[in-house]
Amino acid sequence: MKKTILTLSLAGLAAGVFAQQNKTAMKYAPIISAELANKHLSILASDAFEGRETGKPGADKAAHYIADEFKALGLQPIVNGSYFFDVAVVQNLFKVNSFSVNGTALTSGKDFNAFAGTGTKTINGKEIVFVGYGIGAPNYDDLKGIDLTGKVVMYINAGEPTKDGVSQISGTATPSDWTGARSRKRQAYILSKNPALMLAVNFSNVTIPGGRPGGASAAGMQRELPMTLKKEGPAAPITITIPTGTADMLLRSSGKTIASLRNAIDQSGTPQSQTVVTDIAVDYATQEIPVKAVDVLGFLPGSDPKLKDEVLVISGHYDHIGLVRDPNATDKVNNGADDDGSGTTGVLTIAKAFAQAKKDGKGPRRSILFLGNVGEEKGLLGSEYYTDHPVIPLERTIADLNIDMIGRVGEEYIGKADSANYVYVIGSSMLSTDLHKAGDNANNLYTKMKLDYKYDDPADPNRFYYRSDHYNFAKHNVPIIFYFNGVHADYHRPGDEVSKINFPLLAKRAQLVFYTAWDLANADKRPVVDGKNTR
Repeated sequence: MKKTILTLSLAGLAAGVFAQQNKTAMKYAPIISAELANKHLSILASDAFEGRETGKPGADKAAHYIADEFKALGLQPIVNGSYFFDVAVVQNLFKVNSFSVNGTALTSGKDFNAFAGTGTKTINGKEIVFVGYGIGAPNYDDLKGIDLTGKVVMYINAGEPTKDGVSQISGTATPSDWTGARSRKRQAYILSKNPALMLAVNFSNVTIPGGRPGGASAAGMQRELPMTLKKEGPAAPITITIPTGTADMLLRSSGKTIASLRNAIDQSGTPQSQTVVTDIAVDYATQEIPVKAVDVLGFLPGSDPKLKDEVLVISGHYDHIGLVRDPNATDKVNNGADDDGSGTTGVLTIAKAFAQAKKDGKGPRRSILFLGNVGEEKGLLGSEYYTDHPVIPLERTIADLNIDMIGRVGEEYIGKADSANYVYVIGSSMLSTDLHKAGDNANNLYTKMKLDYKYDDPADPNRFYYRSDHYNFAKHNVPIIFYFNGVHADYHRPGDEVSKINFPLLAKRAQLVFYTAWDLANADKRPVVDGKNTR
């Protein structure tokens, strides 16, 4: 092992020796300065922008600010002469009109909860299929050999099968199944089998007064209607969360309880799927309310006739989570200075550097699309819509360099010697070793930061690879790099203020993106996609 590491280190050293700094790039990189970053971020993360929540006036202000900057830089408006790319976001006013089991009507907020959904449908069934923990993993498959097409499916929504205290999924004694990510995976497993309805059993039996989006929570705050992209084609099956009491009603004819079924699975360590005769009737409806949401696009055309049709994307989401919901809070605004005012600021400063190079006749050979995404905090909506409806075909998009939170010191680096000279790099080698090398080379030649690859793993429990806009490009086999400073105590809190931003560090991280972009936009060949697409 040591010998292998030594060989790789020497190879990297040799590559660094023969690599040459680009004096032209070094001339324009200083435009990306702490002072310029401070100017932009002090506006974008001010109280006047009200936390930039998608669909709210603050996000609209931010979109216009970005578009005005793109125009001032001379970037082209390529969306039919506009900088604004309409994203089809809707709020779903979803309601379960009725839900009954064996003729007994159930009560929302007590016997079931359905906080979100799409479509309008009436379901009448004579049976349900219980599928244990709803896991379709290769080494433990609750769904193997079971036809769920058009069926009502019930599954346990938390926990995982164990044997002798060891997880059947992770192989460890520590349960790994308590995260929202695992819950979403269960849904994805079951959805792949085309059910009519999914019933998720919640053993905690926690209900929320009001029962539906828009109802009052226990803290007296209002729940926001969920936002999604307007769906084309038939709506996906919905998930209704039920407590154990309702689950037992559904299982009554079998003579078993949900607790006994779970115990049987946990003790045996094997799936215990079965069909239960039950009359079930569900009627639900959805009203779609359009939301004003736009991505902001600024285009810099390339200078090389042979390469200008190829495009590098530099992206960052400009939305945040908006105003504080708690009526008793003293600070009313989630300013989102780091998340992702810092990334948006990075995009603007990098755009200025490239635009100045272009004005001076030193512009990049390939084209660059500067992309401000909306709706990231609502589920990566802006980037999903763009990559599904690209203004520039994705086969011509060579890579996406995505910047999300680069203005702070993450909790793992507080007090460390290199706290002001690092950045987490995620995803660079997952689809393209060429892209990974380009990122490393830019850092070795110019910024000389510590590139931390700790989270560069799709299996990382934090799932950062899946949690920002680059992921929607990666889904379409576009190579990506995600630049990130890590989470901190003010993540998604009112304390994420401009006063806590390290502007020299923000500028240095943005310069790393600039140098990487410079090399990619001017290279003779685009990065080869040679990695495995991880979804």
